[in-house]
Amino acid sequence: MRYHACITRSIIIIYLICHASVGLAQFKPEKVNWTADGTGLYEIQDNMLLRINPLSAQQVTVLATAAQLTPQGKNEPLKVADFEISADDNMLLIFTNTAKVWRYNTKGDYWILNRGTGQLRQIGKDKPDQSLMYAKLSPDGKKVGYVSDRNIYAEDIASEKTIALTTDGNRQLINGTFDWVYEEEFACRDGFRWSSDSKNIAYWQVDARDTRDYLMLNTTDSIYSFVVPVEYPKVGQSPSSVRIGVVNAAGGSTRWMSIPGDPKQHYLPRMEWAANNQSLIVQQLNRKQNESKLYVCDISNAAAKNIYTETDKAWIDVKSRWNDDDPRGWEWVNNGAAFLWVSEKDGWRHIYRISRDGKKETLLTKGNYDIETISAIDEKNNYVYFIASPESAIQRYLYRTKMDGKGKLELVSPATLKGTHAYEISPGAQIALHKFNNRNTPPVSEWIKLPEHTPLQKNQSIADRIKTVDRKNLDFFTITTEDNVTMDGWMVKPENFDSSKKYPILLYVYGEPGGTTVEDEFKAGKCVNFLGDLSKSGYFYVSFNNRGTPTLKGSAWRKSIYRDIGGINIRDQAMAMKKLLAQHSYLDTARVASWGWSGGGSSTLNLLFQYPDIFKTGIAVAAVANQLTYDNIYQERYMGPPQETKADYIKGSPVTYAKNLRGNLLYIHGTGDDNVHYQNAEMLLNELIKYNKQFQFMSYPNRTHSISEGEGTTKHLRTLFTNYLLKYCPPGGR
Repeated sequence: MRYHACITRSIIIIYLICHASVGLAQFKPEKVNWTADGTGLYEIQDNMLLRINPLSAQQVTVLATAAQLTPQGKNEPLKVADFEISADDNMLLIFTNTAKVWRYNTKGDYWILNRGTGQLRQIGKDKPDQSLMYAKLSPDGKKVGYVSDRNIYAEDIASEKTIALTTDGNRQLINGTFDWVYEEEFACRDGFRWSSDSKNIAYWQVDARDTRDYLMLNTTDSIYSFVVPVEYPKVGQSPSSVRIGVVNAAGGSTRWMSIPGDPKQHYLPRMEWAANNQSLIVQQLNRKQNESKLYVCDISNAAAKNIYTETDKAWIDVKSRWNDDDPRGWEWVNNGAAFLWVSEKDGWRHIYRISRDGKKETLLTKGNYDIETISAIDEKNNYVYFIASPESAIQRYLYRTKMDGKGKLELVSPATLKGTHAYEISPGAQIALHKFNNRNTPPVSEWIKLPEHTPLQKNQSIADRIKTVDRKNLDFFTITTEDNVTMDGWMVKPENFDSSKKYPILLYVYGEPGGTTVEDEFKAGKCVNFLGDLSKSGYFYVSFNNRGTPTLKGSAWRKSIYRDIGGINIRDQAMAMKKLLAQHSYLDTARVASWGWSGGGSSTLNLLFQYPDIFKTGIAVAAVANQLTYDNIYQERYMGPPQETKADYIKGSPVTYAKNLRGNLLYIHGTGDDNVHYQNAEMLLNELIKYNKQFQFMSYPNRTHSISEGEGTTKHLRTLFTNYLLKYCPPGGR
């Protein structure tokens, strides 16, 4: 180390003494910052940057002290939200003072620490505060690229000279990042990539100038209201035009890739360098999202060659479905001669190895089961690690298999730990952070060696520290409806249950392709919006995974909902409840309620309106009342373009059935919801008013889809939820 070695050694000794009793179990980051060789990790602890080698007796090296992370003239170190370190450990890029963009805090300030000189300075200091996005070091550690106000910049670290690589960016012409809908539905946020030789930057440009703004009205932040425009393509509207270009990091004009197809009728959800500095690989989806093409683009002449094409009768999931933790990256193997890809074309979500030219394809995960995500690649030993659960759709385990297509399915997770496993695996799959929980086990974690799955510290293993909770009132089960559909479910029974009495039942529902509600996890059966304990209050609480939810039951199960959101999922939920009521005489058919948020709010409305003989009370939050109001990427993926399938949209929308309301409805929506627009509430209200349907409504001024902003908001919503349920679906046995 080149600075104050004696001070650093003292800090290490003090650090190890203070944390000796805790050990590596204390390091439980949401995202592990692995070293490039996969033998260690970087972590911010006590305002210090540490490099930790868990394979070498917990060796900890201090790379930056709190004093070094304190700007000149300031008394406190920077509050580090995220960081990146160069390959030689010399340059540390720090993200701080963050601010939210739609869902996440993706803009803020960046600082660079030169560990060799000890200099700490701000990157893009001539730009407005909290305006930089996605700053990252060039691979050679000499430059920082970043986005500010929809333009891309490259700043030389040594000279502090900044070059604007694009200059035409504005609110609707977006360079290096994305518009609302690409972020929400494709997980696209970081929109530029350094080439490995640090000479070029490839980036997306989103042209939303022809995309109509949805105008939200802010009436709370000033005496005079003002309009908040959001470029938001609703169903039936053409997508924003998107193209991909390459610009030299020293400046100059952009060379745009010549990808075939009308850019207003296609999407480009994934792009990366193609394991070299001369070409890019790009995924293109057509407007209906039932055709996926992979192109390799030569940056010298912008030519694009289609190497791989896949079609489906319903839709094709983008890469984020099986690589959602980090949508960046591409699973190249054999020095770029091949890559791994996931497809459902044989009816199951499987991993394939595809040659660079797309001509040779090898199925790696053979059998009637789905993989959920690719977890790691161990190219040295020719293995791919992935999450799957062949025996139970509601559990998750780590498996591996050979990448030549000749290997068998190998379980890596301990067979004795039944439930849900998750892993953060190092490059090369040598070590991992292993997390585990199930219906009776609160989340617990350990550091392990792979492939043997042995703990790095015996006294810190899950086996030594696992603590189960006897949740005797929680049952997992399957139920088969009169339509011969078998669904997974869980149910929480009331405390002091007396089978001679009748009890109310509350359904928790989502029901759409965006997620599931029934997984073997400790959070199962818990209702955060109820102030208190539903079981102690005397409620049955239940949930089901209907057809169309993305559970691991094959593509036929998942895609059966195509063009039928608001139909098949609602019937499955209603028929499951009908069967449950018929099976158990202690369930009170006069006290049946449902609640859900977003798509679950839509399901609750449809259940209350379409099956009023079953559901008597509903609490719907931030629901899509009219599918024609939602964004084109999500809704058209599952329902088709409304120019062709408008009748399906109408058939599946709750507003169509509002006239059937007979029970009790509480509807909740934020007026500042940029995701499910507040117009959904007003459209539904108008329909209910037209038919003189009485209901209770709560709008939260200027709150977004999460309805979490503002002092007291969460407590108010939960109090409202609780009081309404207690009044209109009274608890307890009768």
